[in-house]
Amino acid sequence: MTQEKKTRITIEIHNKSYTIVGNEAESHVRLVASLVDQKMKEIQNMNQNLDTASLAVLTAVNATSEYLKLKEEYASLLGSLKHERGQIKHG
Repeated sequence: MTQEKKTRITIEIHNKSYTIVGNEAESHVRLVASLVDQKMKEIQNMNQNLDTASLAVLTAVNATSEYLKLKEEYASLLGSLKHERGQIKHG
């Protein structure tokens, strides 16, 4: 059984260091960390009184909402593309 080499990357989110272990490229992990940190700053700027746990939950809710919207758009575009291809073949 082959096992991919896991990388260990230390990143910083909301002024706290985290070590991420996984198979993703370091550039990808750093980009994700940067986007999470940016989103947390945006939310915190709107409500300075949030504790870190509440801020993290709101960030996760916002990120998941954006993800689901993009997933729905992707599925819709894929459906449109399949529909167009079907019309071309039968047209």
